[in-house]
Amino acid sequence: MKNRVVRGVAGSFILISLLLAIYVNMNWLWFTAFVGVNLFQSSLTKWCLLETILEKFGITD
Repeated sequence: MKNRVVRGVAGSFILISLLLAIYVNMNWLWFTAFVGVNLFQSSLTKWCLLETILEKFGITD
């Protein structure tokens, strides 16, 4: 369950920031890059801040 939520949130953030970059300001692409860097970092370290936050809210696997 937790993995699906993390992937859903990351995908939503990327899509929303791309839409904001197209319709509002190109600087929203920095947010897209931030999400991508965090995904890459979590694949290397096996630690994700969102997973920690979800555990505090009681969402587990």
